[in-house]
Formats: sequence, structure tokens, C-alpha cells
Amino acid sequence: MSDRKWIIRAKRADFYALGKKFNIDPVVARLLINRDIAEEDFEDFLHPENADFHDPYQIEDMNQAIRVVIHGLEEGHKMRIISDYDVDGVMSNYILYKGLKRIGADVDYVIPHRVKDGYGISEDIMDNAIKDGIKTIITCDNGIAAYDAVKRAKEAGIAVVITDHHQAPFRMTNGEKEYILPPADAILNSKKESCNYPYKELCGAGVAYKFVECLYDKRGVPGEEMLPFLDFVAVATICDVVPLTGENRLFVTKGLPRLRQSENAGLRALIRVNELSDVTINAGHVGFRIGPCINASGRLESARLSMELFLEENGEEAFNKAKELKEINDERKALTQQGVDKAEELVGECATDKIYVIYIPECHESLAGIIAGRVKERYNRPAFVLTDSEDADVLKGSGRSTEEYHMYDALKECEDLLIKFGGHAGAAGFSLERDKLADFRKRLNECCKLSEDDLAPKVMIDVAMPISYVTEDLIGQLDNLAPFGQGNPKPVFAQKDIRIRSAKILGKEQSVVKVTMEDPTGFVGEGIYFNAKEFSDNIISWFGQEEYDKLLHGWLNNVMLNIIYYPDINEFNGNRTIQYKISEYSMAAVREVL
Repeated sequence: MSDRKWIIRAKRADFYALGKKFNIDPVVARLLINRDIAEEDFEDFLHPENADFHDPYQIEDMNQAIRVVIHGLEEGHKMRIISDYDVDGVMSNYILYKGLKRIGADVDYVIPHRVKDGYGISEDIMDNAIKDGIKTIITCDNGIAAYDAVKRAKEAGIAVVITDHHQAPFRMTNGEKEYILPPADAILNSKKESCNYPYKELCGAGVAYKFVECLYDKRGVPGEEMLPFLDFVAVATICDVVPLTGENRLFVTKGLPRLRQSENAGLRALIRVNELSDVTINAGHVGFRIGPCINASGRLESARLSMELFLEENGEEAFNKAKELKEINDERKALTQQGVDKAEELVGECATDKIYVIYIPECHESLAGIIAGRVKERYNRPAFVLTDSEDADVLKGSGRSTEEYHMYDALKECEDLLIKFGGHAGAAGFSLERDKLADFRKRLNECCKLSEDDLAPKVMIDVAMPISYVTEDLIGQLDNLAPFGQGNPKPVFAQKDIRIRSAKILGKEQSVVKVTMEDPTGFVGEGIYFNAKEFSDNIISWFGQEEYDKLLHGWLNNVMLNIIYYPDINEFNGNRTIQYKISEYSMAAVREVL
């Protein structure tokens, strides 16, 4: 069922003309416009297999970054990669490490420990680099905010190349943003205000890929040796939840099909332990099964475990390491659920707030962001979850936000209360002194400009499309819009006043309901919903036991629903039929059966 407000996207264009121009259904043209795809980009979006990557040399500072690394290479300098500890950090680290090794660099890597070091480059990490005689540092998926650490490295005579994709920190001067860039030798980041690279939304692994591509070019390494890295950029792009548009879409569409036959033993093992060896791997498999195993090591143990998996060349050893990561992720899931349950208990304390600030002392700090995300999804409120840290006087927190609330900007308004913070519109991390928690919660809510309408649960509908309009050809065109994710959500369709002619409860657990439904024109189709008990309870509550019994027998009844659905093809015993997967439904106006 749905207790969310249904809103139809109202963007306008001549969808029929666009459909004719690009040989697509007008519905598909509407979907592209709904996703803010410009008409000049339609062809690349619809046919990514024919699209080309942008010239990597267009990234500002690229030539300078190459000069730094090649100079270090020719002088025999020791180099060190410093990455983040999440999926994107590990994947970008792997790409840089293998790429630099391929061109003969004397390079090692460091991955910060989430609890001991925190995000970014800590003073200890920099001190160790100085002590170890490192002459060149390359960051990945971090560094843009590491002003003091980079300054320290430069003072010690270390060359620094930053590869990152996060927003640069800034201060407001006379009402304008003044960006604070670290004093590195080169900064590769397409989000820099001064960078004219055509696509701004690369993840950290995407930037690392571009850098290695140029290094290979300068050192005469064949371009086809970049291909194995596509697997890693695809996984990072999906898991870092960057928009699946433009060049990111290109990385994913080229990288995903490679995963099952990946040249990397670690990736193959991870696919195997997640029982995906015999399926066509899609973005969902990566985002919800493969990615969390990689992330789990950085949350509960050390992200080095994931890095070591991908560097492992022995198949049996790789399988054992992948199995260990999956076991860590299973533990992480159990701990996460405990945290979510506790958060649910505490929500009542801030139920009247627009911004939820929840303190869970015993929560593992690496899980705070996941729990905040679950709270945000459940209550449609921006949520911050805080927990104790190793310092008894300091709390650490993570936040997840709704589309209407810019979380980084919100923390900027509380900057005087925080020890440190970072993030972007949808997510952020921070630390603050324990005795400032109440002030933090109060300030966030006082500064919040969200309206009640912003906070109302809602679902955005792409097209109010009759089920009778759906054809196999249209379903094929919809499937070609995949992979779906951030910036390219799976299309949402709806139709009202659907009469439910009959219902069957299916499955070993009796958890699926299959319905025969008729639209106002008399067209009949089959729908499926994956919560039979909830469906049964609601039909009985809304229409009565008698009407529900009629429904199960296929007799005339008064059950009418509005539905949100996505069509697909159901193949059974060689037969292909169109099926409508119902994701939400609500009670429609009852019309008496004549």
C-alpha cells in the first residue's frame, strides 16, 4: 500500500516530436526529459555503446600531475597512495596502484582506519610518510579538504598530487564562496570551479582511471591495458551513488558486462561467494551485494582486507578472502539492524523536529551513516545519528538527507559548534564536543527552512500511463535506459481506477499475490505484488471480508485500486506475457458492480 503523496512530474516538451526524431516511444522521450537529459545528449544516453569518453587531458592540472609522477619515477622516488576506506576509495586505490606499478613506480599504499584515523589524511599518516622517506604522495577519493596535511607534506619536501571528486571546502566572503584549495603540486578534480572538464560527476575511481590513462599514454603502455580497470570503475560508480548519467553511465554500461568474466581473481571470488556467477549482474547486484562486502571491511575491520583481495592472484586464496569479507558483511548487517531498532525507539524524542538528531552511545561509529539513511527513508526527514568515540568528550556523527535539504550547507551553519565536518548535499560526517549536542540539535532545527510539504512522504510519478499502452517494444526501450540509480532512477508509472477481478496467493511462503486487473477501457492484464499478507489485510480493511472472498474466487466484486507499477516480460514454459510489477497501491473510488 502507499501512504505517500503521489505527484506526477510536469516537465514539458514536444515528446512526440522527440520520439520521432530519435526513433523512440514518446514515453521514453518524456523519461529522458524528466531526468534532465538535454536533447543534444539523447543519442549518447540511448546508445552508450557508441559514445566516447572525454579527453582526460581536459582535466585541469593533468599535465602537471603527469610531470610530478614521471619525475618521481625517473628519479627513483618512493611513492605512496593514500585513499579513502569505502568502495570508491579502495577501487581508486587499486587502479592507481596497479597503474603506477605497471609503469615501474616504487609505490605502496595506505588506507586510513575509519575509527583510528578518520576520513582523509591524518597527521599520523603524514608523519609516517615523512619518516618512511616518501617523496611523492598521490591521494584518491580524498585530499581536496586536507589543507593542513598537504601543507605539512610540502614543507617536508614531498610532492603531492590530489585525485578527488568531492566539493572543495569554502568560506563565505561578502556573500560569495571563497574556495580553500590545499597547496598541492596538482589537483585532479572535475568539480573544481576552475576546471573545464565536460563532465563534473565522476567518482574517485573515475578520476583515478583518467589519470592512469594519461600516464599509460605518456609511457607507451597499450590503451587496451586500461580495459580491466573498467570493472573497478563500474563498481565504484554504482556504490558511490554518483549520478548514472554522462560519462558515469558510459563507465557502468561498459564495465558491468565484464564483471562475470573479470580478469581479477578477487572480483570473481566476490561474485562467487555472493552466488552471482550464473546471473547477469546488474547495478542492483553491485549496489546491494558486492559493494557492501567491500565496504564492510572498512567499517568493522580494515579496508586493507578488500584491497588485498583484489591484489590476490591465487584463485583459492581469493575465494577465502572473499568469504571472509562476506562474513564481515553479515556481521555488519546484524549490527546495523540492532542500531536501526534502537533508533526507532529514540525517534519519539525528536518527533516534533524537522531534522532528526539521534544519539546512540553503543552504536559502532562506522554504522551511523547507514542507520541515519534508514531513519531518513522511514520518516522522510534528514537524519543525523551520533555515537561515542574513542575520546570520551567527543561524539562522532553521520547524516543522510532528503532531496530538499543540503546537508553540507546545514553543517556549515553550525560550524562554530563542530570540531570538524565534511560531506555534500545528501550525506555528511562530523564530530563535536559532547556538551554541545543539545545546541547542535537546536541550531539545525532553528535554521531549517523545510516546509511541511517538503517533509511529506511523496513518490514522483514519471507518467500516468494506462496499462493498455504497454507493449513488448516499449518494455525493451525502457530496459535500454538501464542501469538505473542515482540521477537515472527506474521509471515510475501509475494508473488509477483499476478494477481487481481476481487474486491468487502464490509462493512457498504464500508471500506473493498475483492479480488479474481491468482498466477503465476494459483492458485486462496481470499484476504481481510481493507482500500478500499486507495486501490481504488492506483489502479486507478497505472493502470488507466479503469482497476479499469474492476476489479470491474470481467473482464480481467492488475492489478498485490506484496502482504504481513497472512493466516487464514474464517467461514461463516458453510463453512470453506482459506483467505489471506493482510497487504501491491505494484505494480508488468504489464503483458498484452492475
